[in-house]
Amino acid sequence: IFDMVHQLLVVGFTAAVASRSHVNRFVGVSEAGLEFGDNKFPGIPFKDYTQPTNDSVAFFADAKFNLIRLPFVWERLQPVLKGPLDEGYAKLIDEVVQTVLSHEGMSILLDVHNYARYRGSVIGESGGNVTASDFADLWSRIAKIYSSTDKNSPILFGLMNEPHNMKTTTILANSNAAIAAIRTTGARNLITVCGNSYSGAHAWFEGGNDSNAAVMGGIVDPADNFMYEMHQYLDADNSGQHPNCTLTNASNAMSAATGWLRQQGKSALLGEFAGANNAPCHEGVDSMLSFVANNKDVWQGWVWWAAGPWWGDYMFSLEPNKPCPPRDQPQEAWLLPFVDGNKTDRFGFFRRLVASASEEEIAQFRNYLDQY
Repeated sequence: IFDMVHQLLVVGFTAAVASRSHVNRFVGVSEAGLEFGDNKFPGIPFKDYTQPTNDSVAFFADAKFNLIRLPFVWERLQPVLKGPLDEGYAKLIDEVVQTVLSHEGMSILLDVHNYARYRGSVIGESGGNVTASDFADLWSRIAKIYSSTDKNSPILFGLMNEPHNMKTTTILANSNAAIAAIRTTGARNLITVCGNSYSGAHAWFEGGNDSNAAVMGGIVDPADNFMYEMHQYLDADNSGQHPNCTLTNASNAMSAATGWLRQQGKSALLGEFAGANNAPCHEGVDSMLSFVANNKDVWQGWVWWAAGPWWGDYMFSLEPNKPCPPRDQPQEAWLLPFVDGNKTDRFGFFRRLVASASEEEIAQFRNYLDQY
């Protein structure tokens, strides 16, 4: 019996999942934790904030997700503006990067999760304490670590998560300064650019002459390797704070944003979306991801918000439950039909367990099975 089990696991038996004509380049999940801490800077690792686990990354790799979005905060990575990066925090980030890259076909999106602020000051605001040059310096230092001349590098740069309540022209200036700094290092990695109003697709046309639609087309990338990052939740106020979903707002928002992207000749990533575990949200998620798949000429993919070890009973958590083997959260089943690859490896946990077992542990397991 043991030999049969062992052979099954090592070979890597796969179970088919329902498949549509999935063709989006990126299908992913945010792995939250490094940005936690309620503005406690620098904070204490694994007390105020935490790190995504290797097992969680492996779980999504087995499910054929191919992108991990990794949120982290500027203040911990660079405690002093234009100063060196903090070695301890940078190491925590890099450990996740290397874990993700150890899985074939996986990419990672490095996400500065600061809402266009640094210690509460708006980046680039006239007369403010934090300048576009400061922001560019941060990205220059990150790019020097993860620079690649390959436009298809598995390491992506997410400039800034969800800017809000500021001039969109300032966001444009900040973004262009950071892009220029990245490209000066020789890095040609793919970059994602958020707009104003939390980068909501629903708000892309709000603000008249200072709207995202009016301003953010001015992004300048010497390597011509960027995409916009838009966020869209399914609750009535588009905030992602409520368990109830309504499809109308999101559908109209995605349609309008798609038209703008085509007009610009650019593409986007649906960088955050989610729904609570109920039938209307399931319908909404299914509709949204069908739309993204059917408009693959401008939508490069999607990223669910979120996984991570500290979510507890958070309504959107995709973090696998703890039993051995880990169990899917209900919403993962909604996503699998849109995940790249027609087969999902549901035995990956067992294969890794067998591969890492000592000869003594294997002998003990064999003896246990022989009793039955």
